[in-house]
Amino acid sequence: MNRLANSQSPYLLQHAGNPVDWWPWEQEAFEEARRRNVPVLLSVGYSACHWCHVMAHESFEDEATAAYMNEHFVNVKVDREERPDVDSVYMEAVQAATGQGGWPMTVFMTPAAEPFYFGTYFPPEQRHGMPSFRQVLEGVQNAWTGRPDEVAEVAGRIVRDLAGRQLDYGKAAVPGPEELAQALLGLTRDYDAVHGGFGGAPKFPPSMAVEFLLRHHARTGAEGALQMAADTCEAMARGGIYDQLGGGFARYSVDRAWVVPHFEKMLYDNALLCRVYAHLWRATGSDLARRVALETADFMVRELRTQEGGFASALDADSEDPATGGHEEGAYYAWTPAQLAEVLGPEDGALAAGYFGVTEEGTFEHGKSVLQLPQDGPAVDADRLAGLKERLLAARAGRPAPGRDDKVVAAWNGLAIAALAETGAFFDRPDLVERATEAADLLVRVHFDASAGRARLARTSRDGRAGANAGVLEDYADVAEGFLALAAVTGEGVWLEFAGFLTDLVLDRFTAEDGTLYDTAHDAEQLIRRPQDPTDNAAPSGWTAAVGALLSYAAHTGSEAHRTAAERALGVVHALGPRAPRFIGWGLAVAEALLDGPREVAVVGHPEDPATAALHRTALLGSAPGAVVAVGAPARPGDREAEFPLLADRTLVGDRPAAYVCRHFTCERPTTDPAELAGQLGPARG
Repeated sequence: MNRLANSQSPYLLQHAGNPVDWWPWEQEAFEEARRRNVPVLLSVGYSACHWCHVMAHESFEDEATAAYMNEHFVNVKVDREERPDVDSVYMEAVQAATGQGGWPMTVFMTPAAEPFYFGTYFPPEQRHGMPSFRQVLEGVQNAWTGRPDEVAEVAGRIVRDLAGRQLDYGKAAVPGPEELAQALLGLTRDYDAVHGGFGGAPKFPPSMAVEFLLRHHARTGAEGALQMAADTCEAMARGGIYDQLGGGFARYSVDRAWVVPHFEKMLYDNALLCRVYAHLWRATGSDLARRVALETADFMVRELRTQEGGFASALDADSEDPATGGHEEGAYYAWTPAQLAEVLGPEDGALAAGYFGVTEEGTFEHGKSVLQLPQDGPAVDADRLAGLKERLLAARAGRPAPGRDDKVVAAWNGLAIAALAETGAFFDRPDLVERATEAADLLVRVHFDASAGRARLARTSRDGRAGANAGVLEDYADVAEGFLALAAVTGEGVWLEFAGFLTDLVLDRFTAEDGTLYDTAHDAEQLIRRPQDPTDNAAPSGWTAAVGALLSYAAHTGSEAHRTAAERALGVVHALGPRAPRFIGWGLAVAEALLDGPREVAVVGHPEDPATAALHRTALLGSAPGAVVAVGAPARPGDREAEFPLLADRTLVGDRPAAYVCRHFTCERPTTDPAELAGQLGPARG
């Protein structure tokens, strides 16, 4: 029976035609397993996952394997991007049992959803010390029927172990300068001074750690922090992980030198990195940072924007290779010298090969190379280079394109809204601000639902229709972050109002009495464990993202409830920052904002006045960590309250637009001079 055909998830729809009798994650599946007295086989993946596609082709499309699965299991397929809570709970069990994790994730569990055997990818035949998938299936089936007491004992022990992993960071102190200095030292120890970034292969873009480094430099003047950030960003921008023709970043590099990427492109990576490069430009004026920020923004708009105005989740790593007719990773992006010459001619082809590091031996598979910008490449005139890139991009567009997962994930769109709004404001690109506003409109119009009497945010939508899954903490937090950035850029107070509503829901539904945060709401579906993870992974954790949004909203409004909640939840950074700074980068960045204030900037002036625009731009370009900005016309006589609380009772100075810089609502002398305002937004005094 095909139960996935009506799903909104492109990943589930990819499996709708499998001979496997898949169920979606629903109670009926577990009731069926109970009725048949068989275990549940849970398979978790996502549409852009290369090895998910491999296992599907090798095993789930195989009639004999599917028949065995159907006879002995109830098979449940989950899109981890739609159900991050399910993924988180069982991935924690996989990592605890095996010491590693990844996707596809394969979990065998009882009809009570208690896991007892785990893995990730299993090959169709035994290889490299791994059992075949059929061997795993048969082994689990034999244990289920022949040793049921042992299976029950293992499942019970795992569930008890998971239940005992509750976090207790509610009483930890707020991190101070010493903890942040220790975190910087930890990052320095892990820093790859040769290739940039942290650790070895595989190497992931450290966007949140870089944001911390930029903020730490802004607060303390530590040149080493800025140098690590700048060198890492340059290394990534020159590497194969960055699309040298179309802009945008791949998921990660399989090597430590950023040469060969895992080619899937995720919205969250590109949103975070777009913002980081814009902030690097703000700190240094780097032409490279400016170019990469704009190219990444343009990539998101060109290739990920949906018809409804939101942003799709991902582009696949794989696509059809016309030379072989098969689906291969990187086929869309890699080149040989002969292919360059075919498109550009012999002379320009040779020039492009030298410029982009394309060799006869290749840097990838089958003699192909991933385009890079080697430090020792030939110098090329800017106009000529633009022409070469334009011709290559047009030729590449004729290749079979990677598939696109066009579901709209609320959290990741929140990150994209923040990135596009700020990039548009920094570089005078009002079209990017408009795209950010349209995405925000979609989230409010489609994802937000107050009709049932209990407001909620839907996790996903597709084709303008909200999905059935409730938003998790990262959705509320990242959307609030995006709305706060949009409010600062546009001066439209409605986005601050929406952010306040979302942060109120965080306080009401996701916060425990001790101040710790959960990934799911109090009234969400109960799993074997309520997920709770403060560590940043590919994107900010819901926990650290929520702390950032709570702190910014408190700075805008003076809300003690929001600030107190942020400070209590920041205890996790005090506990983890010095020990594991790579895995709590956004939390460290938020802690920098707390130490700096964060500063509150109110720009008062008529919108059509160029002097107002100059002050507003200076405020946005200030590097004070986590500073919040409000801009608007002076209050008219009789107005009860300003659209932004920071603007209340703020007046023009000598009939001229003015800026007020405050910390904890204690303000410096208002200024009408952008240069003086820039000075007030420098390193904090006292």
